[in-house]
Amino acid sequence: MAPRVCILCCQAVKWAPVVFISAIVGWSYYAYVVQMAILTADTIAEKIIFLVLYHPILFLFVWSYYQTIFAKAKTPPKEFFLSQTEWQQLESETNENNQRDKLNNFAKKLPIQNRTIAGFPRYCEKCKCVKPDRCHHCSVCSICVLKMDHHCPWVNNCVGFHNYKYFVLFLGYALLYCIYVAVSSLKYFISFWSGGGATGVGRFHILFLFFVAVMFGISLISLFGYHIFLTVHNRSTLEAFRAPIFQTGADKDGFSLGSRANFAEVFGDKKSHWFLPIFTSLGDGVSYASRLQPTISYNTMGTTPRAETTNLGDGVTYPTRTVDLDSDGLLGQRQRWMEEGDTESSYENKGIESA
Repeated sequence: MAPRVCILCCQAVKWAPVVFISAIVGWSYYAYVVQMAILTADTIAEKIIFLVLYHPILFLFVWSYYQTIFAKAKTPPKEFFLSQTEWQQLESETNENNQRDKLNNFAKKLPIQNRTIAGFPRYCEKCKCVKPDRCHHCSVCSICVLKMDHHCPWVNNCVGFHNYKYFVLFLGYALLYCIYVAVSSLKYFISFWSGGGATGVGRFHILFLFFVAVMFGISLISLFGYHIFLTVHNRSTLEAFRAPIFQTGADKDGFSLGSRANFAEVFGDKKSHWFLPIFTSLGDGVSYASRLQPTISYNTMGTTPRAETTNLGDGVTYPTRTVDLDSDGLLGQRQRWMEEGDTESSYENKGIESA
């Protein structure tokens, strides 16, 4: 009984940021629609304009937030997973050269470009798979996530290939929502702040509505701008902090094909769908064109499966690194050093390990 209670408590904590944001949005709806637009606005025309402009922005904001939260993370296809016999042989092997040969032999049939610093395929000891390009293991979700960007506690979900477009739109529409609410309530905020206008509880709702919209708007400007920057440069947050490694070395711009092609990779090639939170990203999340191999087909591995379940992780939250670094087996530390360039730890010849 006790473990089940602990699991439920952990799940409640993980959903707390989502509940908080939802509560803020729900309160803002009451404050704006009821207290400001209906009860406070001076004229009928002003009331209609406020309500007509407000609801489409709110709808797109809530829709994109919902999509970001409930889109299921995509994991590597079955071709990337080692059989039980293969991974047992790999992890029981004590000779580094033999480990390298086994990994290279398994990975030679896979469409991967990224390697560790030493040139080995990236292997995940937790999932028992060779990681596709741009894939990382999330310690919160306990799965390898295709094109993982980060694990975001505000959506209680990993942000990756499956929902990155939704996440960027969520930030954009949240910023637009805050700007619209702040600008349209500015007149009444000044009036109430200076002591004029109506009295009662309603004025405090409008005062707080303006403050909250400005506060969230300021924080969203930098975050939305940063992810637009990442989109046009075809980088994830993890890749911005730790460049992917190719056979020619580390290269932050290794997957960049030009700002227009980079934007289309996330938002699709149909302009009519760019600003709608529906999935239009190009590719399968497994194979990516790069400056070294610009002609790689997006459909090399076909359709990738969705993750059916998630398990409790260790509670890492953004912007803390959420790639799983907890590994005490033979394959854990050395490959992390090979992939991330960790010079603070010294390793003897103990074989390649997961990153």
